[in-house]
Amino acid sequence: MKAKTWLAIALGVTAFASRAELVKNNDLPMALAMEAAAEAVAACEKSNYRVTVTVLDRAGQTRVILKGDRATPHTLDSSRGKAYTVVTLGPIVKLDTSGEIATRIKENPAAAGLSAIPGLVFLTGGVAIKSGDELLAAIGVGGAPGGNLDEICAKAGIDKIKDRLK
Repeated sequence: MKAKTWLAIALGVTAFASRAELVKNNDLPMALAMEAAAEAVAACEKSNYRVTVTVLDRAGQTRVILKGDRATPHTLDSSRGKAYTVVTLGPIVKLDTSGEIATRIKENPAAAGLSAIPGLVFLTGGVAIKSGDELLAAIGVGGAPGGNLDEICAKAGIDKIKDRLK
């Protein structure tokens, strides 16, 4: 009896699997993540900003961290938090930067509790990396003397690879 049961299960799984389709995996390749991060650090260094850059995949997992020369320790957390805010909240609120998300949160008193969620950082400097409308990853920069400057460097990193994001 057991053999027949296992055979039935095996045949059922085989039949189900034969109808399954592969899901297209649009993860940002490591080489592009590294290139974007390096360009973001270089863009900030041209202005003498000591930054750290973090690239996270769309699930919020670390792909790359580049800590520039003489970047202070807190830049590790801020760069990651900005990218994490973009990948976790950006798709929900349909916004592509941590600065836009921060503004939306400030304008909505009911969302104030989000600041208590570990890992979220409501500061400018995180930017979505997309292929068309699909989120692939996010890049966060921390350490320039202003989030707007962090964002400029993050966008420089994305600009370096944008033609290969298709």
